[in-house]
Amino acid sequence: MLPSAQTHPEFYAGVAPKRFFAWVLDMVIIMIIGAILTPLTGFTALFFFPVFVAVVGFMYRVITLSNGSATWGMRMMSIELRQSDGSKLEFISAVLHTIGLYISFALPIVQFISMLMMASQPTGKGVTDLILGTVMINKPQSV
Repeated sequence: MLPSAQTHPEFYAGVAPKRFFAWVLDMVIIMIIGAILTPLTGFTALFFFPVFVAVVGFMYRVITLSNGSATWGMRMMSIELRQSDGSKLEFISAVLHTIGLYISFALPIVQFISMLMMASQPTGKGVTDLILGTVMINKPQSV
């Protein structure tokens, strides 16, 4: 079960800015991966590099989210995505969350609404989180 924002605010404290910084870190990682993979395409990826990076980013997000419920950027910021029952993301949830992210970026009004929601709610949920029932939390401290 997910911790309540009222009884356990420490799970949600500072999550919105951490999401932003995790996104920046992930973009840097994705660009590095894209640059490393470009020679393996015989440099043809240079002709469609934005699309290539989008595909690399999609794969990166799905793989990292389904293997630990957090991208490398999220892990560096000590946050992770959880499903509505508190469990970690599975493959299908990771795919759906990544599709939601890409739709948000494709439709700036959705991204703007999502950012407002993250900044104004105690749980920091965005549009995709609201639809899928996911939530970003500070990584629980292991005892």
